[in-house]
Amino acid sequence: MQLSTRVLASILAVAGLAATAAGLRFEATNNATTTPGGQRFDREYGVGLAEQVLAEASCFVWKIFNQTAPADRRPAVDDRVKLVVNFVNTNILAFERDSESTITLNAGYVNNITGDGEVRTLVTGLLYHEVTHVWQWGQQDTSSSHSWIYEGVADFVRLRAGYAAPYWVQPGQGSSWDEGYSATAWFLDYCDELRPGFVVALNERLKDGYSDDDFLQIMGKPVQELWRDYKAKYGG
Repeated sequence: MQLSTRVLASILAVAGLAATAAGLRFEATNNATTTPGGQRFDREYGVGLAEQVLAEASCFVWKIFNQTAPADRRPAVDDRVKLVVNFVNTNILAFERDSESTITLNAGYVNNITGDGEVRTLVTGLLYHEVTHVWQWGQQDTSSSHSWIYEGVADFVRLRAGYAAPYWVQPGQGSSWDEGYSATAWFLDYCDELRPGFVVALNERLKDGYSDDDFLQIMGKPVQELWRDYKAKYGG
């Protein structure tokens, strides 16, 4: 029996994923099964899919950062990446606890998602964002005023994975390059198109923490000038 090209590609992708992620554990737990959001998570997403997405997102991040070998990567705590679904009584969507390589997904957010099929799309996008925090360099710097760059890189990965959220700003929008999240992600995408490999180089430099000089050293222009060029491209 001959396998279709699509089936064969899928099998090879899974095999490659297993080989690349060998030695790492991807775990998911739902601690909010008595809440509406936790129950919706089980119905429309589930821990099995979550564990698969954690592994796939990790491989995608390594590809984006050109981290082909484990030695290239920031190590995960206990060689494990974990998702925990909890009810958090705030409007926060999700967060990553750096000291544990653990991602917390707010069941309240899941419960408030509207639209058919949107739980799967939006939760997957969030997981790609938070998994980026597990692997990106420079996380020791996020308590300072530079957290915007790490959030921007995480949304850049989410963007490149095809999971830009409907509530994001549009390309060219945003008040400054250091606004963070989607505003910064679109700007980083612009820079990476001008100079392919920009985000790879930026992530490497973030081992020593962020500096505006990173843009000058990689792109050959100050970040302020790059931002003006970016805004001008979109008529801003």
